[in-house]
Amino acid sequence: MAAERRKPRVLLIAEAANPEWVSVPLVGWSIAQSLREVADVHLVTQIRNRDAILRAGLVEGRDFTAIDSEALAAPMWRIGRALGMGDGKGWTLVQALGALAYPHFERLIWRRFGADLRAGAFDLVHRVTPLSPTIPSPIARKCRRHGVPFVLGPLNGGVPWPEGFEAQRRAEREWLAPLRGLYRAMPGRHATLHAASAILAGSRFTLSEIPARHRARALYLPENAVDPGRFTARAAHSETGPLRACFIGRLVPVKGLDMLLEAAAPLLREGRLALDILGDGQLAAPLKAQAKADGTAHAVTFHGWVPHEKVQHIAARNAVLAFPSIKDFGGGVVLEAMAMGLAPLVLDYAGPAELVTPGTGMKVPMGPRASIVAGLRAALERMAADRSATAAMGAAAEARAAALFTWPQKARQIAEIHDWVLGRANKPHFDFAAVHPPDPAIENRG
Repeated sequence: MAAERRKPRVLLIAEAANPEWVSVPLVGWSIAQSLREVADVHLVTQIRNRDAILRAGLVEGRDFTAIDSEALAAPMWRIGRALGMGDGKGWTLVQALGALAYPHFERLIWRRFGADLRAGAFDLVHRVTPLSPTIPSPIARKCRRHGVPFVLGPLNGGVPWPEGFEAQRRAEREWLAPLRGLYRAMPGRHATLHAASAILAGSRFTLSEIPARHRARALYLPENAVDPGRFTARAAHSETGPLRACFIGRLVPVKGLDMLLEAAAPLLREGRLALDILGDGQLAAPLKAQAKADGTAHAVTFHGWVPHEKVQHIAARNAVLAFPSIKDFGGGVVLEAMAMGLAPLVLDYAGPAELVTPGTGMKVPMGPRASIVAGLRAALERMAADRSATAAMGAAAEARAAALFTWPQKARQIAEIHDWVLGRANKPHFDFAAVHPPDPAIENRG
């Protein structure tokens, strides 16, 4: 009988890891927690996450360590607020400020754990967040010097703004976006990539930006996944009544909701489509005015901000997730909708497009605004006209999410990578482009 696999001892760095937040902090937390099933994990995170982690039941000192780097992190946060970058805006500048403050965080980690690492207390170090590929890791070089494998990522972000959407870029306060490519010249970046035993890229774009000399140590691994226990509701696919579609996200220019309303207007007026809009933001009032002016307000429900735990119950009234974001590097909401059996409708650009494969949803080519509106309208027409095909896409989407994109699956995928860098196995290959047929048990579920 083969010897049982010994769980590796992993010092997992996730500056952002918080079970009570969403986006990157929730990704950091979810990866850390899921890995506990396959590794002996000690989480190192920033002090701001401490109370939420304690409320989640982890024991400080045994399960995690909170590092107080507020001496630099707090001033940088205040500068960001002063520059008016609240509500998720100015992401590129936020990352630039983070790049200035983050090395201090890792210096404090080394001060606390350097002796342990030199003594062999951990088999490897894995930095999960920051996700941004622009932020180097000073610890990577120290780990290499002392023979401790260092895993970096998943890294994601930096997808270029599509042409023709300069107004949206300015509205998102992405003034530095055109200069983002300069990060490739940062000395710390090349040293970090050189020192890493494995580099995980959360998108194919990020993978393409990794220099060729490091590509042999790089793998494509989307950072998002879903918790099957949190998404138990199932999409309502019906052959009668209007096709029901929902949008979930911030009501801001980059999400493209104005294009969706324009594209959907004929179907909404004719009673062939109904829309649920979940989210809030600066465009709430203009979007409501647009629906009223188009004569579609009766078929569009604006729910406003909805607590994360309640989103699935509204989303499950629908058959389709319509998510026309023009620049979204992760697409976590798309995976969550797929896990519930909604058929996704996305733009063929960046993160969401990599999650949706033929037969599991529909993708509209990126292009000028008018062509996107026309593409969205054609897709909605098709989905409304052939409900059985839409339901089949939803079932296939659910099967794909269950096969590849749950947190337990993510943990197993990362465990294979850890085994590789520890010399226990060959470099893994994950076929995220595969189309998984619907599981009959899912297809026939109530």
